[in-house]
Amino acid sequence: MNKIIEKAKITHDLNKEEILELLQNDDINEELFKAADEVRQKYLGDYVHLRGLIEFTNICKRNCLYCGLRKDNKNLERYRLTQEEIIDFAKKAISYGYKTLVLQGGEDDYFTKERMVNIVKEIKKLGVALTLSLGEKTYDEYKAFKDAGADRYLIRIETTDKKLYEDMDPNMSFEERLNCLNNLRELGYEVGSGILIGLPNQTLDSIANDILFFKEINADMIGIGPFIPNEDTPLKDAQGGTLTLALKVMALTRLMLPDINIPATTAMESLAPNGRIVALQSGANVVMPNVTEGEYRKLYALYPGKICTGDTPAHCRGCITGKVTGIGRIISDGYGFRGNQNTNPHEN
Repeated sequence: MNKIIEKAKITHDLNKEEILELLQNDDINEELFKAADEVRQKYLGDYVHLRGLIEFTNICKRNCLYCGLRKDNKNLERYRLTQEEIIDFAKKAISYGYKTLVLQGGEDDYFTKERMVNIVKEIKKLGVALTLSLGEKTYDEYKAFKDAGADRYLIRIETTDKKLYEDMDPNMSFEERLNCLNNLRELGYEVGSGILIGLPNQTLDSIANDILFFKEINADMIGIGPFIPNEDTPLKDAQGGTLTLALKVMALTRLMLPDINIPATTAMESLAPNGRIVALQSGANVVMPNVTEGEYRKLYALYPGKICTGDTPAHCRGCITGKVTGIGRIISDGYGFRGNQNTNPHEN
């Protein structure tokens, strides 16, 4: 086992059988996490990038079985921010020191191409890097957002098992998801993807395929989170994912793609009080604190037990800064582009 970990550390290349061996064996977890942390340190130094997350609409036309924002969830109070509110939250986030923002929402058709282009242009005037996470769009829409100044786009594949994907995401096509990722790459975005760990009927075999897929598409950012069942969804009685397996998949992803951005996801901390810090010590190098204000924080209810919904963005910023510096890491003052990790944004 240690030989496989050593091989991964040196070559950043494992075959499916080797990945499966590590996923199946829990005796080597500490060694695996340590190796991922060492690779992160070697390639990226001790910088942690904070990306301010604005959850701007919880309205979604999709009906994914695992997601609290799904269209058929009638127990959720819906909201969408105005352009003015979005820009206001962006300005406040920048005043707290964020150099990069993430605009995330359900697939809400109110936000047309024209509306999103306006919002992107306004945010880019503030001098920050911008990630969009808006789901499946056409090539034309992705191009318009890129031309307006968007830097990154995050769209999780969720699982590379086509049958599982289409079971979990009714009336959605796995091929279309792949097509979106290809379009984003072609348009010159930094491309983020990721998976949920612990979906019903997901196997370690399919997770091994997921890790190889990240390597194959050479993703720039990968988010890995445990699936946490939501009582307002059809999967309310499912078992859900474990923090340990999510951390292992994250660590293996770091070993395979040594220089990419990997967030310590909020869901990890919903399962364990120090989940994000453990993740930062197991290969992660990004944290995405929520900079949405007020009641909206509670209403973006992807899963139960979501942390920090009662906090203010200012408090979140202080809290995460304390946690990051408490483990000897440094809050980056750069934009955090892949391969340009520690540069001051004013030099770009």
